[in-house]
Amino acid sequence: MRRAYLDSNATTPLLPEVFEAMRPYYFEQFGNASSIHHHGQHARSAVERSRESVARLLGCRAAEVVFTSGGTEADNLAIFGLVKPDDHVITSQVEHHAVLNACKRLEERGAEVTYLHVDRQGLVDPDELRKAITPKTKLISVMMANNETGVLQPVEEIGRIAAEADVYFHTDAVQAAGKVPIDVKRIGCDLLSISGHKFHGPQGTGAMYLRRGTLIEPLFFGGNHERQRRAGTENLPGIIGLGCAAEIAMRGFSDGSVQRIAELRDRLESTLLDEDKIDAAGVNSGGARRVPNTSNIFFDHIEGEAMVIALDLKGLAVSTGAACSSGAIEPSHVLTAMGLPPERARASIRFSLGKQNTEEDVEFALSVIPATIAHLRELSPTYTAAVSR
Repeated sequence: MRRAYLDSNATTPLLPEVFEAMRPYYFEQFGNASSIHHHGQHARSAVERSRESVARLLGCRAAEVVFTSGGTEADNLAIFGLVKPDDHVITSQVEHHAVLNACKRLEERGAEVTYLHVDRQGLVDPDELRKAITPKTKLISVMMANNETGVLQPVEEIGRIAAEADVYFHTDAVQAAGKVPIDVKRIGCDLLSISGHKFHGPQGTGAMYLRRGTLIEPLFFGGNHERQRRAGTENLPGIIGLGCAAEIAMRGFSDGSVQRIAELRDRLESTLLDEDKIDAAGVNSGGARRVPNTSNIFFDHIEGEAMVIALDLKGLAVSTGAACSSGAIEPSHVLTAMGLPPERARASIRFSLGKQNTEEDVEFALSVIPATIAHLRELSPTYTAAVSR
C-alpha cells in the first residue's frame, strides 16, 4: 500500500543528514560534556557548536540558548520560572496545552490568569491585550504560530506592548521554527520555545531562548548544567541533531524548500476547495497569515476522527488537531474559541506538510480524499437532510 504522511505538525521524520550528524555521538564520541578529560571536552565543543546553530536560527546570542527536552519543558520553564503565586499572567484561549495547562496550575497556586479571546481567524486583539495589563501583570505568553491552524499571531506588536508595560513576553514558537524566519530582537520577546522534532530534528530535544539578564527559577535542581538554568546531563546526540536541523532549517529560507512546501500546501488546499470535487468545505483561518505548511479544512457533515481513520486505512496520515489531544471527546479548543460551532469543529481536518513531502504525496492525497468524504457523507443523516432541502 502506498502511504503519504501529511501530519508534520505532530512530528517530522528525522532527515538523513541529521541522523548522520548524530550517529558518532552514540558510539565513538559519547563523552559527558561536563567532564574535563578529552572525551568530555570533545562533547562540550560539540554542544556549544550546536548552541551557536540554534542561536543563529533564533537571532540571539549562544549564551541565551537553554537546551531542554522539548517544547513542553521549554514552555513550562518559561512560565513557572518567572511567575509567583500573586502574579498576573496574560495568555490566549488558543495556546497549546503545554501553556494552557501550566496556566491552570498557576491559578491553583494563587496566580491570576487572563485568557484573551480571538477573532474568527484565530487572532488575538492587541488592544484587548493592552487593556488586560494590570500592575500585577508579570508575564504575557502568546504563541507565534498555532499548531492547529498555522495562524501567525502579531507577536511583534505584542512585544512592543510588553516592553511599554515593562512586562515579560514569552512566545511558543514550536510550530514556527523552520517554517518562518525568527528574530527574537525583532519580536521583542524575553523568552521563546522551540522543539526539534517539529522541524526534522530528533524527538525529545528542544530549546528556550532566554534574554540576557532575565532571571528564572529552574524546574530541576542538581548540577550546574546550562548555566544553572536546567540541571541534568546534556542529551548529547539530541543536541547535535537539533543543531544540525537548525542549520538545515535556515537553508530552507533561501534554497526554495520552504517555498516548495507552500506551493504543495496551496495546491492541496485549492483543489480540495473546488466545488466540483467537494462541496460544503472551507479553510479555517484562511484569511489570516499562516505558516506555509499548514491547512485546517472543514468538511461539513462528517466526523473528523472517522475521516482520519478512513484515510489512514487508505494510506494517508492526517489529523484533527494536536497529537496530544488525539481521541479527545470535546471539539478542538482552538476552533471553538474562533467561534466555530462544535459540529464544524469536529468536521475539521489538519493537513501539515514537511520537507519529506513530494508532489506525488499531494496527488495521492487528492486521489483519496474526495471519495472518502463522499462515502462518509452517505452515512451521515445530517448530509442527507441538507441535500434533500
